[in-house]
This record gives sequence, C-alpha cells and structure tokens, in this order.
Amino acid sequence: MIPEEKEILVTKASMPSYEEFIEEIKPIWDTAWMTNMGEFHDRLKEQLKAYLKASNLLLFVNGHMALEMTLQAMNLSGEVITTPFSFASTTHAIMRNNLTPVFCDIRKEDYTMDPDRIEELITPKTTAILPVHVYGNVCDVEKIEKIAKKHKLKVIYDAAHAFGVEVNGRGIGTFGDASMFSFHATKVFNTIEGGAVTFSDPSLEVLLNYLKNFGITGKESVEYVGGNAKMNEFQAAMGICNLRHVEENIEKRRHVVERYKERLTGIPGIRLNQEKEGIRLNYAYFPVIFDGFTKSRNEVYECLAAHHVFARKYFYPLITDFDCYREQFQEISLPHAKWAADNVLTLPLYADLSLEEVDRICDVILELR
Repeated sequence: MIPEEKEILVTKASMPSYEEFIEEIKPIWDTAWMTNMGEFHDRLKEQLKAYLKASNLLLFVNGHMALEMTLQAMNLSGEVITTPFSFASTTHAIMRNNLTPVFCDIRKEDYTMDPDRIEELITPKTTAILPVHVYGNVCDVEKIEKIAKKHKLKVIYDAAHAFGVEVNGRGIGTFGDASMFSFHATKVFNTIEGGAVTFSDPSLEVLLNYLKNFGITGKESVEYVGGNAKMNEFQAAMGICNLRHVEENIEKRRHVVERYKERLTGIPGIRLNQEKEGIRLNYAYFPVIFDGFTKSRNEVYECLAAHHVFARKYFYPLITDFDCYREQFQEISLPHAKWAADNVLTLPLYADLSLEEVDRICDVILELR
C-alpha cells in the first residue's frame, strides 16, 4: 500500500448542503409526521413523475421492495425470463414471489439481455420478461415489446441504473408494463435508501399502495399479504433536495466520463462502453472490459487497490454462480454473461470525482501496459 495517496472509492453519495437539508426538514418537527405518505412523500412523487415523464409512479422504501411488490401485484405465475448479469435483487425478487427465473444471455456490446435469445426460452409457463438496463445502457425496448405482445407476456424493467435516461425524448420508465428505479445512496439520484416503480396500468396504484402498507385496506380490514415498504418523510426530503441538483451532478459525471475516455480510448486490450444515438445518458457507471490487456481484470483491480483506488467487479459473480443458486442453475450456458462477469471492472465515478483523480486512476492502469 502507498500511504501518501488518498483513497478513491468506487462511488460517493451525492448530497445537498447540510444547511439545505436542515431547512427542508424543519416542518417535520412541526407536524411530527414522519411516515405513512406525508407531505414530503407526496411532493417528491409528483416531482418525479414530471422528471421521469411518467404518468403513474409510486415511491417505496427501496428499489428491491418496489420490484418485489410489483411482481406480486401483477399476480404472475410460472416462469420469468431475466438476465444473470445484474445485482442480486433482480432474481431474488422473482424467487421471493415463488416464480422461476429463466436466464437469457446478454449482448456483449451493451451487457443487456439479448432479445434474439428470448423466444427460444419461452414456454407455456412463461408469464413475464424482466430485463435490466445495465450501467444506464438501454435494453432493446422495441424488440422486447414486439416479443411480449406476440406471446402476451408482461414486461417489467429493472431500471435501477437508468434514472433520468431517455430514448428519443421518452422517459425510460414509460416502456414495458412497469419499471423499477433504485434511489440507493450510490445511485445518480438518491433518497438515502429508496425506490420507485412507474407503470402503464393506473389500476395497479391502489393495489401497490395496499401491498406496501401490510395489505391494509381499511381501519379494520387487511385483504392482502403485504409488507412494510413505505418511503418515510426524511428519505423524501433528501430526494426533494437532491432532485434540485441532479442535472448539475449528471453534467459533472459527464465530464468525468469524457476524461476517462480521453485517457483510455484506443488502448489495446481495453474496451470501453459504447454510446448509442438517441439516448440521453445519466453517466451512472464507467465499465471497462480488460480482455487481451497486459494484465487481467483481477490484476488491474488489485493494482488499483494497492494505490488506494477501489474499483468494483460489477457484476461478479453471475447470479447463476451465487451459492444460493449455483446448484439449481449450474448446467446453463451463458457465455457472453460469463465473459462480462470475468472481465468487466467499473472504475470510480461520482459527481465530486476530480479530473486530477481520474488522471491518477488512468495513470495506474496505463503503467501496467
């Protein structure tokens, strides 16, 4: 380890000033209303509907519960086609609804579900497709929609990485039947912890509101087996503050990404994320593939750590290689997802990362050539 070098973590939460947040939460001391869909909750809900260009949106305590309860509300059964290249939450939400995940390989160019492999996985038991927008890269929403309509399947997107992303001016949360967003502290936009779901069928709103409040439908009536997934007022207040600054923070992230590209483009054995026309990016992550480089991904990871730079093998291992799933899915061949899991490294990226720190990270990598 090199003690004189300052630590650079893979991410850092964006926060408003202390004074701004304290001023925002002062009214909570007057009302003592801290949860159960209060004023701050409702304000943030409406602000996010406008920002995400979504007609229907509900807030949750976190993204995972938003996804899990959306699947529950849709009353799905049987099999759900999804991706192994994602965070644990995606498959856990399927399994915890007593559904069976069926894993589809990804496209090497953008790490999202390969739509050309979906139909071969559809069986009479298939009821939904659950793709993931990875690193802010957008799934092939048009192909997926055609397949879903042809086979009468629901489409629920895991959009945890895609806050603020747009496709030809259309909010990413307006595709499919529903989209889950994560507002975890590490995301482009955060409410400390938190999440939301956008959805096309407005009738889902009543049921989702019941499910996230224990299934309670009246003072003396509990009609559903729900849970406690409500966003509290302090979370919502943090979201209101952060939403004021999210465009500024995305712009800062863009400058970081551009510096990385300046330094790392054209280096043999290094493959960078490719941008697509018509996509408004959020610059959520900076994934780099080390394939044919002088050092393996793991060696680059260790070398950066020795210089107090903490990158992330994201996503590694594949979900199908988790201890809790390995035995069930060990026979599945997913070569592109396996390649990505073994070679991708997400480098530090956040709004307050300085260009000098980006240069320091790139210097460490380039010295390995």
